Amino acid sequence: MQFDTVLHGGHVIDPMAARDGDFDIGIIDGKIAAIETNLPREAAAVWLDVTGKIVLPGMIDTHGHIYQHVTGKFGLNADLVGVKSGVTTVVDQGGPSCMTLPGFRAFIAEPAATNVLCFISAYLVGGLEGHYYPELYGPAQVNVAHTVRVARENPDLVRGIKAHAEIGGASRWGLDVIRLGKEIARGCGLPLYIHLGQLWPEKAGTHIDPDDLVRELVPLMDEGDVLAHPFTRHPGGFISMQTGDVHPIVWAALARGVTVDVGHGSHFSFEMARQVIAAGITPYTLGADMHGYNVKIPNASVDIVENPFFGVAPFNLTNAMSKMLHLGVSLPDVVASVTSNPARMLGMTGQMGTLAPGRAADISVVDMLRGAFELADNSGVSETASCLIHPDFCLKDGVFHKATSALVPPAMARQAA
Repeated sequence: MQFDTVLHGGHVIDPMAARDGDFDIGIIDGKIAAIETNLPREAAAVWLDVTGKIVLPGMIDTHGHIYQHVTGKFGLNADLVGVKSGVTTVVDQGGPSCMTLPGFRAFIAEPAATNVLCFISAYLVGGLEGHYYPELYGPAQVNVAHTVRVARENPDLVRGIKAHAEIGGASRWGLDVIRLGKEIARGCGLPLYIHLGQLWPEKAGTHIDPDDLVRELVPLMDEGDVLAHPFTRHPGGFISMQTGDVHPIVWAALARGVTVDVGHGSHFSFEMARQVIAAGITPYTLGADMHGYNVKIPNASVDIVENPFFGVAPFNLTNAMSKMLHLGVSLPDVVASVTSNPARMLGMTGQMGTLAPGRAADISVVDMLRGAFELADNSGVSETASCLIHPDFCLKDGVFHKATSALVPPAMARQAA
């Protein structure tokens, strides 16, 4: 058999296929044709020696903000977040709405080399910098019937619904928006992805107990729904403000099939992560939640610095994977959180999340670097990790993309003292 490309000698980790070892992968016409221990070099038009590297099913970032130019400073270029960062699929969380999905398809998804999907916003305006304009995000700005119709008409793009549960919104309209979001999700048979952690300031003259918000929210969720930002540094997350422990009701939600997405973003806190993981909760999926306020240092204007999403810790998907590894999550579980588990979350296990003959050749190749690497959270805490997962390249439908994105933090080891 003659292959277009062979990846030779890499260590393949594929949780869905229970494959963990050294294998060659042969590719023909953009599809995987063979996975064997020793394919002959003369059988390959292009021979890529990846000895010493880790070869994964194409990585899936479950939380991106890539509606560039439409969602203001939030939206990044899809391919800089995707294939040029070694990631083959990016899910935009809440950028497009039922009103703006056609533009998302025409100007973002179709031109991108990356496979682009979305969780459509429950709000008519989508992700139009709504953190500045809470009045645009109340129940009067939700149209259930229209959003259900658009989601049903675009199943190739829309894989879920995005809404927010946080104390600023609750101070204005309670959980009415979440109830409408749940109605949308049930109407189109898709999961509801819920943001936790404060987004807007509370309405003047009100006070919302973050613990009460979580207690009211979680019973609304069904199997397959997703709670995001378990490690948030903002009020209203998994950890009770009263007891310092994981909310009991969170355990009840997980028991009935609600899953957890890291949603790193500006939220990630080592302190909160250690508490949640020590309690026994390992996130199911790992979204990087990259956006314009996190990947560059903004100017000093007051409105930007006070934005709750602002953070200075450089990160991307593989950097977030490194943090999970540093926190004691096993490498197979970390890999599953960006491959097989997202495929299940998206209802697309037949299309992605594993390496198998006949599947599209969506493959991520990463380096596991050893040394002393500084990893930072968005609370201003830095820790030194002994391992760093760093992207080398990916294949999308068999096409080679080097990980050259400037959004990937440099792999710089600390110098010995």
